Amino acid sequence: MLPTYVRLFTAVCALATTASAVVPVEVKGKDFVNSQTGARFQILGVDYQPGGSSGFTKDKDPLSDPDACLRDAALMQRLGVNTIRIYNLSPSLNHDECASIFNAAGIYMILDVNSPLYGGYLDRTDPKSTYNDVYFQQVFGVVEAFKNFPNTLAFFAGNEVINEQSVKNVPTYVRAVQRDMKDYIAKNLNRTIPVGYSAADIRPILMDTLNYFMCEDDANSHSDFFGLNSYSWCGNSSYTKSGYDVLTEDFANASLPVFFSEYGCNEVKPRYFTEVEALYGAEMTQSFSGGLVYEYTQEENEYGLVQINDNGTASLRVDYDNLMAQYKKLDMTRIQASNTTQTSFKAPKCDSSLITNSTFTDSFDLPKRPAKVQKMIDDGLSNANTGKLVDVKTTDIPQKVYNANGQEITGIKLNVLASGESNTPGAHSSGSTSGSSGSGGSSSSSGSDKKGAAGTISVPFVGLLSAASFMAFFVL
Repeated sequence: MLPTYVRLFTAVCALATTASAVVPVEVKGKDFVNSQTGARFQILGVDYQPGGSSGFTKDKDPLSDPDACLRDAALMQRLGVNTIRIYNLSPSLNHDECASIFNAAGIYMILDVNSPLYGGYLDRTDPKSTYNDVYFQQVFGVVEAFKNFPNTLAFFAGNEVINEQSVKNVPTYVRAVQRDMKDYIAKNLNRTIPVGYSAADIRPILMDTLNYFMCEDDANSHSDFFGLNSYSWCGNSSYTKSGYDVLTEDFANASLPVFFSEYGCNEVKPRYFTEVEALYGAEMTQSFSGGLVYEYTQEENEYGLVQINDNGTASLRVDYDNLMAQYKKLDMTRIQASNTTQTSFKAPKCDSSLITNSTFTDSFDLPKRPAKVQKMIDDGLSNANTGKLVDVKTTDIPQKVYNANGQEITGIKLNVLASGESNTPGAHSSGSTSGSSGSGGSSSSSGSDKKGAAGTISVPFVGLLSAASFMAFFVL
């Protein structure tokens, strides 16, 4: 029989994968903040849609394959991201394991509620025909599926619905969707999860789009945050050449959190991501709450940080290494510091004087909510698949990972973070590469882990055992 201290030590180690929770993030003024500490939360993220929209079906989405999620969460944790955005989700699937894996990694999720499948989106050319109870089965279904995960940061009600092809009254329908989502959340959730809109960087209507979604009305239909898909910084550009200085000035007086929901121009390859230093610099952080790099996986449009091979193995591209190097330069202490000026911003009241472009109707009268949608809000979605945190079964990724030179990286694991902790650049790296590189030399990409040595598990003792109690096991 094993000695008592060995059995107890084994029991403690078995708890290493027990699901511990990140702290929910909330909106305060124009900042996202930690709901417990009040510290500012800046998004360091990637857009995550393996296979693109064509890789999504009602039976498969990015958060339905636990093995793939474990691999990708470990690689994102190593990269230094704290947030992912997922565009297409099927509410009927079980997302418990994947959401719990990203939670354990200290990574938040921003989720689009729309789907490219029939009935799952608002038609920008005819919104009235698609604003119905079939559509809200998808919308409220996503809310229900992810409402219980503490790392669910926010929901996008729409992505680039307003563009050159959209009809004039489509903005009122997007605001109506936000109104309906926020009413559903208020009635059926035990915490407020922010709802917002992701806009295309169309400069002639950008400020009108911001003003339209930012202003408050009696229906509570305003955006809680604003995402911007912008690709104006290409290669080794600059703060002024890219127009980032103009964007910073334009959004300086926004009353809600604004962040890049997509960025990372690929006109110059590989990408250097020199815009990271500007985006998280002292000037831009007064206007922006960070951003999400487009995108994690390499698809036909060639924006990927990681190539997922047919056998499930992953090859890290040069873009991945370049982004990781830029993240490690950031002063996270300054970036996360709370700012009372930022959190005291108040939204303007809606008024036609805020809008100058004819793309937007000058009326803020929203379409009437369908009776069946009202019933969903009143009673909750009866057939919903509601998710819950589960234990992370293993931290060892099952797939092989290779660097940009084709060498295998060994020892990559998911570091399960302590309760209340989110991922930060350079803090939870794992994995090492050794051997001959393509040029005949040797290389190493091992990272130091302040919470555990490379290739090891960080045991979350918070709420489990004090250090003194743990050491007492060895004197029994």
